[in-house]
Amino acid sequence: MKAWTHRRRAARPYMPGYGIADAGEGSGLLPWAWAVARINAAKNFWVVTVWPDGRPHAMPVWGVWDQGALWFSSSLRSRKIRNLAAEPRCVVTTEDAADPVVIEGTAEVITDMKMIKRFLGLSNEKYQKSYTVEFLDPSVNATVAVRPRWGIGLRHDDFSGSPTRWVFDDDAGAIPAAQTLE
Repeated sequence: MKAWTHRRRAARPYMPGYGIADAGEGSGLLPWAWAVARINAAKNFWVVTVWPDGRPHAMPVWGVWDQGALWFSSSLRSRKIRNLAAEPRCVVTTEDAADPVVIEGTAEVITDMKMIKRFLGLSNEKYQKSYTVEFLDPSVNATVAVRPRWGIGLRHDDFSGSPTRWVFDDDAGAIPAAQTLE
């Protein structure tokens, strides 16, 4: 199976008034591997979407990181999926506010059954469940992959010396519409 890759740049985020150290100070810029480890360890995520009238909407979900995207599922009739259908840009955060990872990206509803089965296997393993593929029937439930445009992470024990912003190149990490998983 070919993994999606991302080209990304790391820098300090703009955080005026917080005494953020230069990139070479403190623990320095965090590697993306640190963020992926935090994402993999998280059990719950907050997904923030936008109502058609512009109001924010936040809901918790289970999720897995796979091939350069954060994957989750939800009913097609849920508010978050209806919001994403109208506006696919969203924010996903880990549950840990002390050592957070925040991703802003673009959501895509995945209907390819090989990809859905892969997500289901990873999700069942992570959450120790035994859902069958019928649970993620695309006519009832959406399987969503959020490809990051940027992310921010920081370590609580080095608040001023660890904040890192990763910016992903526009074309990097795009989820191919007809990706075949082996």
